[in-house]
Amino acid sequence: MARKAQRGDGVVAENRKARYHYAIENTIEAGMVLLGSEVKSLRNGQANIADSYAEAKDGQINLINAYFPAYAEANRFGHEERRPRRLLLHLREIAKLAQAVNREGMTLIPLKVYFNERGIAKMLLGIAKGKKAADKRETEKKRDWDREKSRLLRARG
Repeated sequence: MARKAQRGDGVVAENRKARYHYAIENTIEAGMVLLGSEVKSLRNGQANIADSYAEAKDGQINLINAYFPAYAEANRFGHEERRPRRLLLHLREIAKLAQAVNREGMTLIPLKVYFNERGIAKMLLGIAKGKKAADKRETEKKRDWDREKSRLLRARG
């Protein structure tokens, strides 16, 4: 079976819009409780976390609305594609994240899904605060200026 080419760092899915829509305050690495067919689907390089988020509820953190497509060879032992998936964190980390979400108005946003060097599926979770339209424009201006500045420095020699 031919494998789908992945990036060299093991990243399967990345939420590129997250840094545009949210100001990321902090990041944390979390494990995921996955079924075998979900891991096979991830190893094929198929996942979408663009519209997903995490919520703190009943002393645990769940990933909501992440899309891991069905693995074709799993037939009846497959998985539900958009089911809530439990994230594995220490109790102290869960309490800290739940407090940030409840008290400070933060949101838990998945930034990327990847395989670590041991081959275990992990998720980079960002603690974020939503940006207003003016903040988004400011980010865009800064990005454009940085691009133009590097272009000018390159041309200068």
